[in-house]
Amino acid sequence: MMKNNIKLYAIAMLMSLVAFNCNNDDDSISQPMGPDFSGTYAQQDQMGRPAVNTVFVSSGMKDAFNTTVPSNQNASFQAMFQNNLEALSPAYANPGDTNALGLDAGAFTGLLATDVLNVSLDGTTTFFDGTNVLTGRALADDVITVELLLIFGGEDFSENPGLSNDNVDANDKAFLTSFPYLASPW
Repeated sequence: MMKNNIKLYAIAMLMSLVAFNCNNDDDSISQPMGPDFSGTYAQQDQMGRPAVNTVFVSSGMKDAFNTTVPSNQNASFQAMFQNNLEALSPAYANPGDTNALGLDAGAFTGLLATDVLNVSLDGTTTFFDGTNVLTGRALADDVITVELLLIFGGEDFSENPGLSNDNVDANDKAFLTSFPYLASPW
């Protein structure tokens, strides 16, 4: 019964669209218009680096972080990021402990607190390829594993191996060879 109702609804919608779009009034054809940017818009989310603000921004500060201009994020949120990083990761337990980038907790969270995606204009664009780190982001980059490695992996990615990998090494579908490149949904 449910399938029949859905089919009837779909047919009714299709017929109304066809009836609405068919007319003989050639004089009322208007040119396509660009997007309408009038009105009031509000920033809802920032995610230059996936999962970073999800993990490091305390729940009561999510809206403030998401509406803060990136150039002001470091000054406003770096201390919170550092406190949360040090609480989460034993790889930063001692002063002077660094990650594989050679960054201690303060320097690393200073980098993370500014939620922008850095892009190398003259080199490899990747989140991490074994050599280049945070120089952009290629579609196939394993962003979450890289973030886990930098957070929990210590100086050589060997600390806390159980926390340093999401164990998702590939998509369940291949990327397309042309735009939009993402695999079709299931």
